Amino acid sequence: MTGAAYNKIVVAVDGSSTSTLALNEAVRIAGPGGATVLALYVVDNAMPLFDAGFYDPSQVQKAIVESGQRALEDAASRLAAANVKYETRLVSDAAVPGDIGASINEAARQWGADLLVIGTHGRRGVRRLVLGSVAEALIRQSTMPVLLVRGEGAAD
Repeated sequence: MTGAAYNKIVVAVDGSSTSTLALNEAVRIAGPGGATVLALYVVDNAMPLFDAGFYDPSQVQKAIVESGQRALEDAASRLAAANVKYETRLVSDAAVPGDIGASINEAARQWGADLLVIGTHGRRGVRRLVLGSVAEALIRQSTMPVLLVRGEGAAD
């Protein structure tokens, strides 16, 4: 026990500038109390459907996993540079297929997190407009406090 408000902080990363802001905030919170940060990337396993004659979904999935690995490597680098205790985890077998928010929440719960940090505008594109953002889904389902970090230039 560190005596800090939070001992185990999960930060969702996706390689976007907004997730970097969320990571920076997790570092700021973790630093003084010596909390451990888990940088978490959940692979979006909702397979995209293309109106094309043939495509190999395994290649799409492979590219998504590689993107996640790069995001986690970058997060590990930043956490190490800040002298924050950390772990990284790539979740490729989502708790709820196609629901990244629920999968983040479940991974954080299993890890024993007491705070979730997530950016409000990551790389979700058109799907965010149709299905709602990962951050919105996460806060509806969360079993612990959630800190939303607003992206630069985001105005609603």
